[in-house]
Amino acid sequence: MKKLMVLVAVAGALAACGPVKSTANILDAEVQIQAARTAGADKLAPYEWTAANLYLSKAREEVGYSDYQAGVDFAVKASRFANEAREKAMATSGSTPESGGRNP
Repeated sequence: MKKLMVLVAVAGALAACGPVKSTANILDAEVQIQAARTAGADKLAPYEWTAANLYLSKAREEVGYSDYQAGVDFAVKASRFANEAREKAMATSGSTPESGGRNP
């Protein structure tokens, strides 16, 4: 009986990890997307920017269906694309005509 109670308690604790992990990953993706926006990725890296936003939207949808692992997977992809968009935008803006054609 005692083992059963411990098992139920552990199962309950593990079940709570899904929403917490997915929420943390979605928040991280939102931060990465905001950083990409600040770098001008919406104009300078449109493919990566669009992919990041679509993956974030899909992550939120999956979490809404209580499929937390899929939400985590899509949020991680959104973070990766947002980071790529930020890096590409920063690299591109370093060689724009406004900077005199020089890379810093």
